[in-house]
Amino acid sequence: MTQTRRIIPIIAQEKLVSPTNQPWSGLRTLPPLTLYIHVPWCIRKCPYCDFNSHEAAGGEIPEEEYLAALTKDLEMALPDIWGRHVHAVFLGGGTPSLLSAQAMDELLSMVRARIPLWADAEITIEANPGASEVSRFRAYAQSGVNRISLGIQSLEDEQLKALGRIHDSQQARAAIEAAVGSFSRVNLDLMYGLPGQTPEQWQHTLRQARDYGTEHLSLYQLTIEPQTVFAKYPPSLPDDDVMDELENIISEEVIQKGWQRYEVSAYAKSGAQCRHNLNYWTFGDYLGIGPGAHSKLSFPDRIVRQARTRNPEQWMQKLSKGDGSHISEQRVVSEAEIPFEFMLNALRLKEGVAVDVFEAHTGLTLHHIGTPRKKAIQKGLLSSDPTRIVATELGWRHLNDLQALFLPESD
Repeated sequence: MTQTRRIIPIIAQEKLVSPTNQPWSGLRTLPPLTLYIHVPWCIRKCPYCDFNSHEAAGGEIPEEEYLAALTKDLEMALPDIWGRHVHAVFLGGGTPSLLSAQAMDELLSMVRARIPLWADAEITIEANPGASEVSRFRAYAQSGVNRISLGIQSLEDEQLKALGRIHDSQQARAAIEAAVGSFSRVNLDLMYGLPGQTPEQWQHTLRQARDYGTEHLSLYQLTIEPQTVFAKYPPSLPDDDVMDELENIISEEVIQKGWQRYEVSAYAKSGAQCRHNLNYWTFGDYLGIGPGAHSKLSFPDRIVRQARTRNPEQWMQKLSKGDGSHISEQRVVSEAEIPFEFMLNALRLKEGVAVDVFEAHTGLTLHHIGTPRKKAIQKGLLSSDPTRIVATELGWRHLNDLQALFLPESD
């Protein structure tokens, strides 16, 4: 595939104008905005998965009904984002690549007709390596998808079987080749710390993934989440010594080969970071539509978080009423909560964030985090750089402890 240089523009901020023309001491600019679209169905629920995903009855999804509901969901949300531009769209799941080529084309056309997208907007789809899905990749690209995130997880058949995946290593490799040949940007999701996984296997997997010509890797340690099959029937996982070896291999085979670890689990070549996720980690705004989708939206007088009804059928039924009942949760983020919510994500970034990003996206000054910031610096968890908010190496290793310092004090 011909490699082209991609220039990621600086994300412009949009001016806030108070309808009463009165000065406001909070946000002076709106943060960047992205759109998340949730496709909740999958062929089979993986035993480790705690996402809002549901097995499709007979392998079929109600495309026509679903697209109509998504259209209504977006239209009802338009007053909250009126006049704002979207610089990235992310289709997650579930398995968005279960959508037919026609449905994908109709979905993206519907989005473009209702909200202004940047001319070079990043449009990502999550996909699994099933053969029927791979055949749709070129059609997805023709519809405007320009980035794909493949849920490979492993390139070892034995481990794929242990994870309950429906594809094998041969299908995984075919999917990677098809993705690289169809999209300008490709991410591979891989997991380590798997049942029976050896350091040699992990090294071999990383070398193969790295050499396919992709520019982004998401590397996740397998964790046992509540309410999953693995929580009820825990598999035997590698011990701490093996885990240390697996993590050292990431450094040897990825970081030392020129990839930047820009977030806890994300590795990219220069300029290939995921825009949607970067916006999320820097406390940008995002509108989420679809069952179980979450939103964080800023207004002149408040920052609001929303969650939609999780069950797909109930979400569609409530949408049909048109009374807003499909939004199951909505709350205003208090001023006391804002610093912790910002730090919870921003400190996951290897380079942290500039001080002016904190002030612009929260409407607060450094004075609001003066005490916990001072404690974090004294503990050696946070850099003393006056221009940036960034964890030290020690802080990154003890990220939970660092983030907890910014929790709001109890009354």
